[in-house]
Amino acid sequence: MSDKTSGYLDMELLRFTTAGSVDDGKSTLIGRLLYDSKAIFEDQMEAIEISSKKRGDTEVDLALLTDGLRAEREQGITIDVAYRYFATPKRKFIIADTPGHIQYTRNMVTGASTANCALILVDARHGVIEQTLRHSYIANLLQIPHLIVCINKMDLMSYAEETYESIKNEYQKVADKLNIKDVRFIPISAKFGDNVVDASENMDWYKGETLLNLLENIEILDDRNHEDARFPVQYVIRPQSDEYHDYRGFAGRVASGVFKPGDKVKVLPSGKETTIKAIDTLNGELDIAFTPQSVTLRLSDEIDTSRGDMIVAADNVPHMEQEFDAMVCWMNERTMIAGGKYTIKHTSNETRCIVRNVNFKVDVNTLEEMTDDKTIGLNDIACLKLKTAKPLFFDSYKKNRNTGSFILIDEATNETVAAGMIR
Repeated sequence: MSDKTSGYLDMELLRFTTAGSVDDGKSTLIGRLLYDSKAIFEDQMEAIEISSKKRGDTEVDLALLTDGLRAEREQGITIDVAYRYFATPKRKFIIADTPGHIQYTRNMVTGASTANCALILVDARHGVIEQTLRHSYIANLLQIPHLIVCINKMDLMSYAEETYESIKNEYQKVADKLNIKDVRFIPISAKFGDNVVDASENMDWYKGETLLNLLENIEILDDRNHEDARFPVQYVIRPQSDEYHDYRGFAGRVASGVFKPGDKVKVLPSGKETTIKAIDTLNGELDIAFTPQSVTLRLSDEIDTSRGDMIVAADNVPHMEQEFDAMVCWMNERTMIAGGKYTIKHTSNETRCIVRNVNFKVDVNTLEEMTDDKTIGLNDIACLKLKTAKPLFFDSYKKNRNTGSFILIDEATNETVAAGMIR
């Protein structure tokens, strides 16, 4: 990979999400991270100080930085997904604070779907519980590359090393069962800031990195798929002006891989082959394009290409099928209709599909696959067999998160009813 490519990726955002049971301290951890890294404005701090006093709290509740809904503040829980942005001299970050309660699983899936890293919070008093297993399963299902297990509330366990080691060993068994490759462990106290931004004086037995140091230095360059060149066409640019009379470009975002002028490519679904003539942006031509850049490709030959088509490497094409299996998280209060028809949106392609079969439903608390239960309702995770009205061009989600994901839309209400990952 060229220095130009590497430099661009070095500057990209690290997206991370929190996961854990209710009251494990997710919002407090994010508040502490923002506060100790000096990423809170004075007016924000004044606002949460006022809110804390109104609630009768003796101390400033940093969780209020992310729990913005009135219902969240009243109940002391997270309901919606809250996004926060901050930066250090080393890296920029987007944080998704997601709900821990089982009834908001769909919100967690939404917040975690684009994450590079997941922070799994475990209450040091309770250890690994069913919610921990459920969130770890979802993080693994979404193929989040890096997991950081934050063993929180160590202050309530006298900062005991034995407590940390016991929970670490217990969770490692879960990670092995789910085949999670990259998992790190940190003992913390989100309330008092131990090992969040600054090293803890109360846990001098811990010799690892603080949470912020780990987030700043975790390697994400190889998380994206740089091998399989995929470019879903979003729009055809035809100015038809005197200056650009013969211009014809295909605009979109590189889903994966690398494109360069002169590369042999194939346009799907026609299968016609050509080469890339040029790669255009608002700031001029590029000699290389890669994920997640938004660019315009010009081709050497006139090939009928429109929105929903995909430009790929000539010698590396995705699957082109009308029937496939996929894991879905159901996100609508209306239960799924067996044999029902839905609109499927995959990359820039959109068509109709039918649910042919429910292969199995997952009990995310035990990881058991239930083949007898065919009822799929709100927050359920299941494996479905789908058949589309026309072929889709896809890779497995495990191989490519961009070309392996889709959403299902209710044709009557236009509501998004499910998020899916092709197997």
